[in-house]
This record gives sequence, structure tokens and C-alpha cells, in this order.
Amino acid sequence: MADEKLTLSIDTGDGTPKDVVIKLLPEIAPGHVARIKELAGEGFYDGVKFHRVIPGFMAQGGCPNGTGMGGSDKPDLQAEFNDHPHTRGVCSMARTSAPHSANSQFFICFDDARFLDRQYTVWGEVEDGMDVIDALPKGEPPREPGKIVKATVA
Repeated sequence: MADEKLTLSIDTGDGTPKDVVIKLLPEIAPGHVARIKELAGEGFYDGVKFHRVIPGFMAQGGCPNGTGMGGSDKPDLQAEFNDHPHTRGVCSMARTSAPHSANSQFFICFDDARFLDRQYTVWGEVEDGMDVIDALPKGEPPREPGKIVKATVA
């Protein structure tokens, strides 16, 4: 039986009581959603930094060493490119230039980034807390990066 509403909640520990709540989209990216759920359930994302935050583009996290060069110990994922547009609040998997190289890193779009459509796997959409993402420290990497204190799936 499929979950009617599956979400990923991210506590950034920024002092606000609000979490970032992301609606997961298993109907368009089942393998990627399964990976996000698995990693969150294992505590993989807890303490991980947003290592690349570009105003007007996106905030990227999910690298265990905070450099953008790492991933989980799990095998890379097969791409699940889909027609969901990369617009404000959309969550998509980061990857190298190889299409099937997504692992644990993801990004959240600040604005329209339709040039990424069908080249990166969209797996979720921010339902609440986009203002928390907007407030993340900017930079590549930021001087004092924002981080995921706790990520949980409900």
C-alpha cells in the first residue's frame, strides 16, 4: 500500500521552531525517494552541511564531508529523470556529469531552474519552510554553513 502523504522534515537548528517539510514524490522517482528515506532513517543527514548555497539558484547538501565531493557508502542510483519542472522549492538529486551518479547529495531550488529539467532527478517539493532555506548562509562553501541538525521521514 502506497503512502498517501510522505514527507521529509529537516531541522536546521537555526533557532526557529519551523522545520523544512518536503513532500516526497515516489510516483516519479521511487528509487531516489527510497534512498532519501533510507539515509534519513539511518541518521546519515544529521549534522551534514549545506556546502553550496547560490542565491537565485539553489542550496545543496548531503555530502558527509561538507565539500561536495562525498556521498554515502551505498551504490550510486540509476537516473529517474522526469518531467517535473525545476521551480522554486523543488528538490532534486545532485550528480556528477555521469547521469547515473546520484548518491546522497541533493539540492533545493530557490527560483526557476528549468534548464535542469530532465537532466536531474526531481524527488520532492518543499511544502513548508522555504523561508528557512532562503535564510541559509550563502557561498561555495559558506563561511559558516547552515546544516541539517536532524532529518526524519514521516
